[in-house]
Amino acid sequence: MMKKAVLWILIILWMAVLFGFSSQEATESKKVSSGLITAIVELFDFSNSLSPEKTQAIAENLTFIVRKSAHFIAYAILGSLVFCLAGEYKLYGKRQFLLSIAVAFLYACSDEFHQTFVKGRSGEIRDVTIDTIGATFGALVIMVIKRIKKWLVGK
Repeated sequence: MMKKAVLWILIILWMAVLFGFSSQEATESKKVSSGLITAIVELFDFSNSLSPEKTQAIAENLTFIVRKSAHFIAYAILGSLVFCLAGEYKLYGKRQFLLSIAVAFLYACSDEFHQTFVKGRSGEIRDVTIDTIGATFGALVIMVIKRIKKWLVGK
């Protein structure tokens, strides 16, 4: 029972984190992303040979990839948490897997809808797709880990 409660709390907290990111206005969200990316580019410029303009150009080119990767990873976490919770309710196999993807998909849809009300943001079908693929990956990772664990313990 304690594990269920912890998983519910983690899922709700994670959804709140996602909601918080989606609530950021476009300019604030882009500022956070580009600041992080610029810091990473500067970190890996070991020879300090990049000018500020070149650093900024590289950061701008990486922004799309990093932002979409963040979607993927965030929903991989959500998918894995829901997958674990479904197992606590004795849903296994296909039902457990599909439920985790469905919950993440529905949340992604609601999240993108929510973004249509945030200044400078929009709802993107592409993001729902990336989110759902991320959730699928997260659920698959947990499923594989559980099967490997079962196989190792069973030997």
